[in-house]
This record gives sequence, structure tokens and C-alpha cells, in this order.
Amino acid sequence: MQGMIMHHAQAVEMTALIESRTENKDLRLLGARISHSQSEEIKFMKRWLEARGEPTEMPMAKMSGMDMSGMNMPGMNMSSQPTLMPGMLTPKQMEALRKAKGAAFDRLFLTGMIQHHGGALIMVKDLFDTAGAGQDAELFNFTTDVDSGQRAEIRIMQAMLQAFPKKSA
Repeated sequence: MQGMIMHHAQAVEMTALIESRTENKDLRLLGARISHSQSEEIKFMKRWLEARGEPTEMPMAKMSGMDMSGMNMPGMNMSSQPTLMPGMLTPKQMEALRKAKGAAFDRLFLTGMIQHHGGALIMVKDLFDTAGAGQDAELFNFTTDVDSGQRAEIRIMQAMLQAFPKKSA
């Protein structure tokens, strides 16, 4: 849950870029949907952890904050650090997204969010592959909702990507 909170926070960060970087109405609507659902899911996960007396952040997140892309710690090259959660965008990918505008932003956002959502599906699968993990009914319902919602959003984003004109070589 702590990892998924951090994972969802990056998706919210990505959607916050939409307003100033694209005029694509469909992407704006999709981004608003993703932002709202991920923010609500973060609230649920925090409540779920707090009810069990668990911390809501991973130890690394407490030390460094959510956005590690701008950090420069002595002796650490953040761009070479492994991604903590499956599907999360690397600092380099996030920087490219922040710099892009228009159709270039739209394409980077869609491919990045498909990657991101795919990582969440891996995390849900890993949870269910853990013995006993699906026995908490509240957690089971939550994770199956995350799985089905993100699969649906991936299909929408793939269709949106198909609508882009093919790049000429």
C-alpha cells in the first residue's frame, strides 16, 4: 500500500502537467478522471494503513519526498537509481514530459501513463500472488477495482494513441 501511494502520487503529478501543456480536450478529460480516481485511491490507502497502525509513507519517501527527479544528493546519481515501483516514469522521462507541449506532450503523456498503469497492474498481480493477501475483503475489492479501472484507462489511452498521425521516419 505504501508503494502504491507513492506510485499513484506520480500519476497525479503527471496529470497536473496537462493544463499548461495541451489543448487536447479528450486528454484533459482523461487526465481529470485519472487525477480524481488516483487522488481518491490515495485517500483510501492512507485510511486503510492508518486503521492498521501502519505508516502511510515508505521510509525512502519520508526522506526524499515524492519527486526525486530534481534531487541531487552527494554521491548519488538519481538517474541511475532503479525505479522503486513497477511502471513509474524515470526522472529522465518525467523531465521530458515537463518540457513537452502540444502533440509531443500528448504522445509522451499517453505512452508514459500506459507504462505507469501497467506497473500498477503488476503490483496488483504481485499482491494476489502473495499467500493470504486477498483475504481482506476491503483490500480485495479495492485492488480489483484498481485493476479493472486501470485496464479500461489503458484501452482508452491506446485508442487515443492510435488516433495520432504516424510519425514519418
